[in-house]
Amino acid sequence: MGSRQHIRDIKSGPPLPYNEDIRAYKKEYAEALDAQDPLRQFREEFIIPSKKDLKRTTIEANEASDEASDPKCIYLCGNSLGIQPRSTRRYIEQYLRTWATKGVTGHFIPHEDQLLPPFVDVDTAGSKLMAPVVGALHSEVAVMGTLTANIHFLMASFYRPTQEKYKIILEGKAFPSDHFAVESQIRHHNFDPEDAMVLIEPENLDLPILSTEQILKVIDENASSTALIFLSGIQFYTGQYFDIKRITAHAHSKGILIGWDCAHAAGNVDLRLHDWDVDFAAWCTYKYINSGPGGMAGLFVHERHGQTSDDKFRPRLSGWWGSDLKTRFMMDNKFTPQPGAAGFQLSNPSVLDMTAIVASLEIFNRTTMTEIRQKSLNITGYLEHLLLKYPLDASPEDKPFTLITPSNPAERGAQLSIRLQPGLLDHVLHHLEENGAVIDERKPDVIRVAPAPLYNTYAEVFEFCQIFLEACRNAVKARQ
Repeated sequence: MGSRQHIRDIKSGPPLPYNEDIRAYKKEYAEALDAQDPLRQFREEFIIPSKKDLKRTTIEANEASDEASDPKCIYLCGNSLGIQPRSTRRYIEQYLRTWATKGVTGHFIPHEDQLLPPFVDVDTAGSKLMAPVVGALHSEVAVMGTLTANIHFLMASFYRPTQEKYKIILEGKAFPSDHFAVESQIRHHNFDPEDAMVLIEPENLDLPILSTEQILKVIDENASSTALIFLSGIQFYTGQYFDIKRITAHAHSKGILIGWDCAHAAGNVDLRLHDWDVDFAAWCTYKYINSGPGGMAGLFVHERHGQTSDDKFRPRLSGWWGSDLKTRFMMDNKFTPQPGAAGFQLSNPSVLDMTAIVASLEIFNRTTMTEIRQKSLNITGYLEHLLLKYPLDASPEDKPFTLITPSNPAERGAQLSIRLQPGLLDHVLHHLEENGAVIDERKPDVIRVAPAPLYNTYAEVFEFCQIFLEACRNAVKARQ
């Protein structure tokens, strides 16, 4: 289904733009879309930096903020770091107050006005709120550690190579941490990465996406020697959303376990990790889930891998926080894991980190990922349409870029990756920065633009496209 076909499927508000609809190229049209956006109230739940904030050389403002003279920036970088929910300060202040007034007893004493349960139970509160965001049972999710550490913990359990089956299949341009983790796990088991890492490379470097058929073909070609598949739910560079359900089913048909790095998918797309029969997954929370820089991560273990009975359980790296709740504080050094993903926990969680995560997850739990995904499809489709068609009198020289993200909305999340012609990136980035548009880049020539449905607006997308296209024209002139 192409992007224009999806645009026809919008469920509320005026129809999104067609080439023949001149209204689509007016800011008033974007504002009309915002007025009928069913998620529009959530923007007020977030603190959006102002343009002056971005250039300020001190943390504290020297003058009162005046939105008329200090407009908000255009923040389209939630795929790299989400912005702060307004409630985060209130949640953290209550945590600090509890710690200050209760000390160690704060682990166990509930309060009538608490936003979180006592410290000893915050991991359960976090996993309960996280589960619907990734389409999992509560028992299948743990909020713990950091993304790369969790990948290692999961691979320690799920990568059990033999002399016959030892390979790991992953993307050729996987996120560096994923690549490093896979490579080091292979070396840890005394195999050679040159032989044991099967890298799926794009067939067309100008459009570096990986078709599902290509992925399935690589699985087929290596099935007899593959112990594990580890792919990204959404590819960080291109923004491609892989067909998790189909690829997982195919891996299982070959008797291969499969895990997914959902760093760019969690809080972005409507995941169904349980229903899709995924073996395991890991993700960070500081992108679309807005937990703050380096915030605590999450992991998923399908319920069939988390079963425990008669001291029989899936091997894993063990820690005391994963042990049975009834015996955890008996200190008898006998590890009996909790059922489910909780049994993969190691250390007691940072309550400070968990507090920030829960503040954001409470917002997510006031809507659904289906509703968030619907707006994402609409607003990203609008962004794509403007990039390709606005203004109507644009010449080819005015568009010195290509989109390397799939045009099919079902094959992408909120992010569009834009590849500029060589030598334009620095000039374009400078112009965007000067005009208060926040995106991120991947050198030498790609910028990634991601309208986050909970706080970005159609009007921002319209304004961004005006700024970006002006930046492109100026960069081309400067190159001549």
